[in-house]
Parts: sequence; C-alpha cells; structure tokens
Amino acid sequence: MNTKKAAAAALAAALGIGTLAACGTEDARDAAGKTDGPAPKTVTLVSHDSFNASKEVLAEFTQQTGLTVKVLKSGDAGEAVNKEILTKGSPQGDVFFGVDNTLLSRALDNGIFVPYEAKGLDRIPAALQLDKEQHRVTPIDSGDICVNYDKQYFAGKKLAPPQTFDDLAKPEYKDLLVVENPERSSPGLGFLLGTAAKYGDTGWQDYWKKLKANGVKTVDSWELAYNQEFSGSAGGRKAKGDRPLVVSYASSPPVEVLYAEPQPTVAPTGVSTGTCFRQTEFAGLLNGAKNPEGGKKLIDFLISKKFQDDMPLQMFVNPVTNDATLPELFTKHGVVVEQPYAMEPKKIADNRDQWIQQWTSLVLK
Repeated sequence: MNTKKAAAAALAAALGIGTLAACGTEDARDAAGKTDGPAPKTVTLVSHDSFNASKEVLAEFTQQTGLTVKVLKSGDAGEAVNKEILTKGSPQGDVFFGVDNTLLSRALDNGIFVPYEAKGLDRIPAALQLDKEQHRVTPIDSGDICVNYDKQYFAGKKLAPPQTFDDLAKPEYKDLLVVENPERSSPGLGFLLGTAAKYGDTGWQDYWKKLKANGVKTVDSWELAYNQEFSGSAGGRKAKGDRPLVVSYASSPPVEVLYAEPQPTVAPTGVSTGTCFRQTEFAGLLNGAKNPEGGKKLIDFLISKKFQDDMPLQMFVNPVTNDATLPELFTKHGVVVEQPYAMEPKKIADNRDQWIQQWTSLVLK
C-alpha cells in the first residue's frame, strides 16, 4: 500500500528491509530444537508491503527485549502468503504479518504457522480469533475494504458518487472504476468476496459481467490502483490517474488529510459504504523460524497497547484490542461502516480458488 510520506496517500508505507539498532542477546531455538551457536540478536518480520510502525515504537520493543526488528516486505498480501507457502519449513523470517480472513485458510492448510497463544489475547474479542482452538495466528488489526471516490471529480461533474454495488454498474459510472486482481491482492479478493456476499454464489458472475461491460479496469496491486490510477489520491494526481473510483479502505481518507500540506479540513476522498467487506489481519509464528522465542515476543508486542495505539496512523487500520485508543484525526476523517458484508471463513475456503478462476475467465479473458 514507494514510502508513505513520499506517496502522501499510501495506506501504509513500504519502507523496504530495515533494522533498528539493538543490543543484548536472546535465547533461541529453531523449529527442530537446535540450540547451537550464539543467540540471535534480530527477529525478522515478513509482511506485505503495507506494514509500517513508528521508529519509537519498534525501539521500545528493542529496549524491552534486546532484539532488533528486521522487516522484510514481500509484495501484496496474496503474493506474500504464496511466497511463504513455497518456502514452508525454511521461511524468510520468524513471524509473518498480513494474512487476512480472505487468505487465512490457504495459509493454515499449508502449515506455514506453528501454534502460539499470545500474551494479552484476552483483550481481543473472541469473534476475531478465527483460529482460537489452535492459536496458529493472532488477530492484529481490522478494517473495511470499500470503494473510495474522488470528491472533486464528482462535484465537478455534478454527479452523485456511487454508494452501492448496484450503483457501480450503472452507465453514469462507465470507465470510472479501478479494482485489484483478487489472485494477487487482498483488497481485490475482499472486493470479489463482497460481491459474492451481496449477489450469492452464482449471481456475482452476472454482476461482474456488468462491471466489465461498464469499463472496469483491473491492475495487480493496491499500490498501482490507489497511487497510480486513482485521481483522488496525492500519488494518483501526480501520476495523472484518471479513475475517480478505486477499491481501497474505509480508513483511507485520513491518509489524504494527514500528509497533505496544508492539511484540509475535509478529506478529499469519500467512501461508498454500501460496497464494504470486513477484513481482519493476523500474525503468526512461522514454521521453521530461526528465532522462534524472539518471534513469540514480537507477536506479544504486536498486540500490546503501545503498538495498537501506534498502528492506526501508521497503517490506517483499526486496532483489535479493547484498550486501544484511536487518534482524533483517524476518527474524524475515517468512516465507520455499520453493516459491512462478511463471509464465514469456511465458505471462503471452500470457494475462494474456484471463484478466482471464474473471475479471471470472466474479467481478464
């Protein structure tokens, strides 16, 4: 979701691979139980490109544990999960962050995580703990995948922005929408699942035929859609994007306020609340981690109040713990979606791959 400050509209910044200075040692044991060699001084977090945390917060983790946090960005969420599946048993790092409810069954079925019951889990609602019997993953954040619109475009055209899935297929919105490929992008997959939740197991195909006929554009990632194609984001305006509708998040508008100079009193982008699908992201201890003990401490830290309070204005998602505090800018310019579309994890698991194949045949061919 290119750094966040440079893009000014990124949902979270891709900072690349980075470390913070740390000192001290930590007892470590790999998945096979070996203890030879010096204790590691780093713990590696593998994530999608949108992970971000303030230096001060990660420095506090270093102070508490003596461990350096190394962040390895691995593409959009779908791509990142697939990479971990391909390297199962010999992972790139110790903890993976960013698998969401749309991809969770794929990760769990392929055994890329090992169980760990995080400290402080009692502060997270049980409804978000989708693997609460085995604790292979821990909820970290939640948010709503929704269509965003460029307010200036629609005001200039004297056209009401679309608010529902039905609206998006109407002639007045022809050639205005850009979406992400659900095979590669978690927002794209969430949007596809939202249409399936709305129109049913077979009805969604007819709906996508209408969207295709109405000129929907597909790109591979959220970064391309939001920061290149979408006319309402700072990045999109710089890139001369010409699509005033994009699949993004209900929490995207605060980004456009926070990094604008000067800051506007009203966000320049809006949210079509009738198009939203609820997403929860998780972190898990990777099978074969070189520093599993450090990984456990990092997962504990990801649900600490310090990290959860920092997260909204770093990744523009909602914290999951009941003691977290949302910043005023986030609450003022973000959108609360009262009735998002949702789908049971089992139904997602049973249908996801065939739906993606069907979508590909319908939309890309």
